[in-house]
Amino acid sequence: MRVVVIDYNGGNLASAAQAARKAASLSDISADVTITRDADAILNADRLILPGQGAFADCAAGLGADLRSTLETATANGTPFLGICVGMQLMCEYGLEHGRTEGLGWIPGHIRRMDEAADAGLRLPHMGWNTLDFEPGAHLLTKGLTPGMHGYFVHSYALHDGAADDLVASANYGAQVPAIVARGNRCGTQFHVEKSQSVGLTIMGNFLRWEK
Repeated sequence: MRVVVIDYNGGNLASAAQAARKAASLSDISADVTITRDADAILNADRLILPGQGAFADCAAGLGADLRSTLETATANGTPFLGICVGMQLMCEYGLEHGRTEGLGWIPGHIRRMDEAADAGLRLPHMGWNTLDFEPGAHLLTKGLTPGMHGYFVHSYALHDGAADDLVASANYGAQVPAIVARGNRCGTQFHVEKSQSVGLTIMGNFLRWEK
C-alpha cells in the first residue's frame, strides 16, 4: 500500500507518517509511507493524509493552486483521504482565521473561532484530552472504539454549519464540536490522531483498511 503524507510546509508531517507506519504494522498491512508533494506520487497513492498545525490561512497558502488541483483529481478518482486537525478544516468551504480563506470545498460549512467555548468561560485553545461522542457502528473509522474514548485536541477554531450527514463523531467544549467528519472517500479528524495513542492508532488503522 502506498501511503502519502502531503508535504505542504505544514507541521506534524513526520509524526503523522510514523503513526501511519505503526498503525499499518499493528494491522498487518504492508505499507510504504512517504512524505512528499510530488504530483505523480499523490496521484498514484492508495491513501492520502493531510496533517495540519497552525492557522487555516497559512495551511491553505501552503497547498497552493497546483497541490489543490492534484488533491482534487486524486480524491475525485476515489483515493481515500484523511485530514488531521487543520487538514480536516481545509475540507470545508472557507475559514475565517486571519480573514476569509477558501477551503477545498469538499464538505459544507466554515471554520470560525469557538466563541461558544469562550462564552462558557472555557479556555482557548481547546487543548488536551476530550471524549468522543458517536453512534457505534455508524462509520468504519470508529470500528473498535466505544463512545467516551478520548482524542487529543489542540485548536481554537472549529467547523460550524456543517451537514449532519457528514458528522461521524463530536466532542463537547462549550458546545458540540465536530470531531470526525466523512463524505464519500474523504474524511477528517479535528483531534490529532497521531497524538491520541491507542485511539488514534485504531482510527488510522481503520483508515488504511477503508474502502469506498
